[in-house]
Amino acid sequence: MTSLTRQGEIPRELIQLDARASSKEEAIAQAAAALVAAGCVRPGFEASMLRREAVSNTYLGKGIAIPHGTVEDRDLIQKDAIAVLQVRAGVEWNAGERARLVVAIAARSDGHIEILRRLTRLLQDEDRLAALAATDDRQALSDALNGVAAGAAATAEPAGDFAQSFDWVLDYPTGLHARPATEWAEAARRFPCRIRIRHGAETADARNMISLLSLGLKSGDAITVSAEGQGAAEALATLKVTMTGLSAREKADAARAEEKRRATAAAGGWVPPSTPRAIEGVPAAPGLAIGRITRIATDGMEIPDEPVELARAADLLHAALGQTAEQLHSLADDTARRLGESDAAIFRAQAGLLADPDLITLASQWLVDGHGLAWSWHRAYEDMAARLSALRNPVLAARAADLRDAGQRVLAHIDPRFARSRLADLPEDTILVAEDISPSDAAGLDPAKVAGLVTALGGPTSHTAILARTLGLPAVVGTGAVVERLEDGACAIVDGHGGRLYLDPSEADLASARDWIAAEEARRARAAETRALPATTRDGHRIDIGANINLAEQAAFALGQGAEGVGLMRTEFLFLERSESPTEDEQAEAYAAMARALEGRPLVIRALDIGGDKQVAHLDLPREENPFLGVRGARLLLRRPDLLVPQLRALYRAAAGGAQISVMFPMVTSLGELLELRATCERIRQELDAPVVPLGIMVEVPSAALLAAEFAAHADFFSIGTNDLTQYALAIDRQNPELAPEADSLHPAVLRLIDLTVKGAAVHGRWVGVCGGIAGDPFGAALLAGLGVDELSMTPRDIPAVKERLRQSDRAGLRALAERALGCSDADAVRALAAEAP
Repeated sequence: MTSLTRQGEIPRELIQLDARASSKEEAIAQAAAALVAAGCVRPGFEASMLRREAVSNTYLGKGIAIPHGTVEDRDLIQKDAIAVLQVRAGVEWNAGERARLVVAIAARSDGHIEILRRLTRLLQDEDRLAALAATDDRQALSDALNGVAAGAAATAEPAGDFAQSFDWVLDYPTGLHARPATEWAEAARRFPCRIRIRHGAETADARNMISLLSLGLKSGDAITVSAEGQGAAEALATLKVTMTGLSAREKADAARAEEKRRATAAAGGWVPPSTPRAIEGVPAAPGLAIGRITRIATDGMEIPDEPVELARAADLLHAALGQTAEQLHSLADDTARRLGESDAAIFRAQAGLLADPDLITLASQWLVDGHGLAWSWHRAYEDMAARLSALRNPVLAARAADLRDAGQRVLAHIDPRFARSRLADLPEDTILVAEDISPSDAAGLDPAKVAGLVTALGGPTSHTAILARTLGLPAVVGTGAVVERLEDGACAIVDGHGGRLYLDPSEADLASARDWIAAEEARRARAAETRALPATTRDGHRIDIGANINLAEQAAFALGQGAEGVGLMRTEFLFLERSESPTEDEQAEAYAAMARALEGRPLVIRALDIGGDKQVAHLDLPREENPFLGVRGARLLLRRPDLLVPQLRALYRAAAGGAQISVMFPMVTSLGELLELRATCERIRQELDAPVVPLGIMVEVPSAALLAAEFAAHADFFSIGTNDLTQYALAIDRQNPELAPEADSLHPAVLRLIDLTVKGAAVHGRWVGVCGGIAGDPFGAALLAGLGVDELSMTPRDIPAVKERLRQSDRAGLRALAERALGCSDADAVRALAAEAP
């Protein structure tokens, strides 16, 4: 990729010849899409360019437009670059202005100054411009935009000053760009005199924005402003006021951009002392690590089409599928021992994918058509994976990755030439960088050698992200293709909490990161020593701490980490990784086994939460355009008594057998749903002569939070699912990797909904828990405790740190912190309080 500050060839994919655009907005969309596809910017850059159009004119003149983003959105830029649209018919930019060359600029600092300088000089060569607007030669455009001479006219201005003048040092942090240059020119045009700006030996007409930009002025450059003729003194005074007056705005814009960068970085607990180049991605697994980049190239396997006799091909495929099933079974067992049953379920699910008859049929069809076995199998699983990916559902996209992973295993058994050994003999302190890392590869990583993971693709809920969290490896996903061109062996810092890969860190950055890592390890060690102690504040207020787990065999580890019970037992795991629904007996035993493992400690079981991001093929649920706003949670249970009744019977049977359980229902949106669910529970309880169990609801939608007092009259407790509450409050799909960084549960709007829930519950004396992601964040836990939440439930590994944070606080300080957070304007401002928190 070409830097904007050095000559070089612009990649072909960033130069589009003979483009078609019916409007300025469409042209910007096409240019932004090219920059995103090339890994230069993140998807929000298009919106940033449109915001820039609303406040400034980016039409340079003579058929050239230069759309670019706003200063405060420069964190969206992953690498300086330009994209060029040649629109031969022209596209109306503003009234009376028609662009034939659209040069979209992505620059994080003052790199855009040089390209503006080249463009403004190019504008003086109208013959060359006309040729470029019609050329079929991409190289000609690349050369022109990189300053390669082709007889361009030079400026005719002499290098001298007029009689009256003043000197000034430009202090705009990002140099003289189009917006302030326009205002300089407008101020100068109010006067009939001649006004010149000189920088060194080069001069420009102050009335001409293009001429001003051709100077390529950067912050710190010294200039002389001179004038002669009628009103010269007044013109200079006015221009000086204009130029210096813009300093405050330009510095404020730059400060906002820096504040945004630091606030985001602060979310990960570490801010580099200098400003190393950072590649932005989506946080997938927390932590900070220093290492050297090792890139894994995308497979891109060419599978030769070598026909084989049909009957033999069928036998070979059958054998390969059987061998792979055994391999996945062994891998699942090994993963269960090392990482836990939840992570092992990934590979049990992969075995199920290989049993799909559609996949086998598709491979067989290619074989019958006379193609080779390896070719046919590869084509079959790739086609099916592509179909899943095309549905634009992040969950199904993860299944597509699983299918490719499992399909490649079968391919290796068909022909050992295609066996994968990409991760053998990795050096120590490796930061593994790839387009994507399969679950098989992730599960086999050696944490003693691999310091962190960075992938171009993927989302925070992908299996690779889940495995990285389990292994304790910092991970950043969804960075875009830019990471695939990084230099092997280069030193880098991966920040899995802030979602950044820092490149070429300075010695100060490395020392700071080492200190932070050491302090974090010491903090974890201290927390581990006291994890069995309760989370009691210094003034004696206790917050109950639970674990989010699925299986009885996970209870011992959770209790060992300091859990005082289970605040969320997800029951959908019984349905997700199998081809048929569990029986009532199977469910009853699972619930009773969890209760036995907890030995009388609190156990909150969530009724089946299916729909949205959790789809189960064998339940034959209707396909919905937007499953998150469709039949899910309580809505599904009330419509499917074949699912609800057996589960309730199993729960009450476990209670009758002595299990101390509470039951909560997901995604309750109306009081009518709760009343109907309670009535069904009471009917089944009476039928089984079972004891009364507390019945609560998950608060996951704004309506439940807003009507908390009304719900509290009929619910025995509340558990707030902050992940879903955040996506519904902010209208952001939390499974969408492009938007995931914006779905911050510490947004003041979400915190105010939690505050309303706690106050509504208090009207009827109900307790409130939180089982969403922020419960496991020490700072988030402190805010929740300050809001009056009674119980926090989280991933077991997060428990020691949360307990330690709460024990270091007092209730008054936590309340004051929460009040300040409720008054903030955005999530960044809330997270900034972490540095000041008691």
